[in-house]
Amino acid sequence: QVQLVESGGGLVQPGGSLRLSCASSGSIFSIYTMGWYRQAPGKKRELVAFITTGGNTNYAASVKGRFTISRDNTKNTVYLQMNSLKPEDTAVYYCNQEHSGAGNYWGQGTQVTVSS
Repeated sequence: QVQLVESGGGLVQPGGSLRLSCASSGSIFSIYTMGWYRQAPGKKRELVAFITTGGNTNYAASVKGRFTISRDNTKNTVYLQMNSLKPEDTAVYYCNQEHSGAGNYWGQGTQVTVSS
């Protein structure tokens, strides 16, 4: 059974940084594309960033240059380094694990609040 556990969320002031982690278990982590999504109150869930099995990355325009996604296949973990945080980054952040033949899985989410 695939399980994704996010951590690292919290309250941070504008301009601050946070690092989210997502630990995966129950699957062959290295074959999956890993992504981070977020959902703010009253809004649809949106893609923040993803990283492929080969390490290629893609970012939403709103976070490009501020956020960095990375993965460590030896630890079955994906990270999201978030710098220069803005109040509009406030949301629940979800980890996603996707493979066309092996399934699509979600974590439970971690709250990020950017406020002074």
